[in-house]
Amino acid sequence: MLINIFIKNINAISEEEKREKYGVFYGILGICLNLVLFAIKFFAGIITGAISITADAFNNLSDAGSSIITLLGFRLAAKKPDADHPFGHGRSEYISGFIISMLILLVGFELGKSSLEKIFSPEAVDFSVISIIILVISVIIKLYMAYYNYAVGKKINSSAMKATSTDSLTDSVSTTVVLVCMLVSYFTELQIDAYCGLAVSGFILFSGLRSAQETISPLLGQTPTPEFVAKIENTVKECSYVCGIHDLIVHDYGPGRRMISLHAEVPADSNLLEVHDAIDNIEKRLRDTLNCDAVIHMDPVQYGDSAVSETRETIQKMIKNIDERITIHDFRMVVGNTHTNLIFDAVIPYDIEISDKEIKGLISKNISDIDPAYRTVIEIDRPFIINIK
Repeated sequence: MLINIFIKNINAISEEEKREKYGVFYGILGICLNLVLFAIKFFAGIITGAISITADAFNNLSDAGSSIITLLGFRLAAKKPDADHPFGHGRSEYISGFIISMLILLVGFELGKSSLEKIFSPEAVDFSVISIIILVISVIIKLYMAYYNYAVGKKINSSAMKATSTDSLTDSVSTTVVLVCMLVSYFTELQIDAYCGLAVSGFILFSGLRSAQETISPLLGQTPTPEFVAKIENTVKECSYVCGIHDLIVHDYGPGRRMISLHAEVPADSNLLEVHDAIDNIEKRLRDTLNCDAVIHMDPVQYGDSAVSETRETIQKMIKNIDERITIHDFRMVVGNTHTNLIFDAVIPYDIEISDKEIKGLISKNISDIDPAYRTVIEIDRPFIINIK
């Protein structure tokens, strides 16, 4: 409803513009709501003398700062590519999400620190009806903010908004703890706020670490989702010339700014110009349908040669006995007078804890056991995408 009121013709604009407008609008909304919460909590803290409410008010003021960071992140991410940044500024959004995660961790650390201090120096929690009402309103607003930030973050795949959602959720939990402690201390005279604060601190720290992991992972270079990989594979294999693909790499420069490279296996006896034209069409289709630039390397493969096919299948089965996950590609045979060279790449999972030299030696030994005339020329690869074979 808010989107339809404040952003006209939202469905008529491009996905990139829509993403920016969502981020900017909800960033501004977050600033406004956090400033309102700061004002009413600060007012309640002054008139009741409740230190906990005043501290919670300044926490909301810092949340307004987090919303400003989110807003700036979306504005920077929307900047067009330039000479210094030819792939755009999309990763600014990831950076803003990471900064918010660090603020969440800081809040968790400070809350844990103050809770430990109160355990050794307990203080009575003040009680008043107006403070209860304000805290209840605060929890409701923060839960609403957590909901819309998560929903929109999921809708536009924004790690920054998901981090903001986590921040809002931890705030609602901490405010609820303040509320519960005030009620418990009023009706039972038990002072449990310090222990509850310590538990909430642990929850906030855990949430902050998880949020930081989600935002820093794309900066370090994470694997793409299986769904995105399947779309790439299906699009490429629609071409009748492509017999298989491997070495797929996805470079993420921010939401909607991805570049991919892959090797496409094509029959070695195909017409070079025709295959090149087909590969160009695949690259264009990937750009139009998945909004990513693609670079495709053609690998000529000897299909139709029964001797090569049978040998390749035999070698693959033998390697599967070493580890089921190892695959081979770019398989070629060069037959000589005294021996035959088997040339191929072997894709070795990262968690196989033996060196490249050892794995080459093991494969070569097993191949020579099949036929002493076989010599191997093996290139070791590591999988960029776990489910491409």
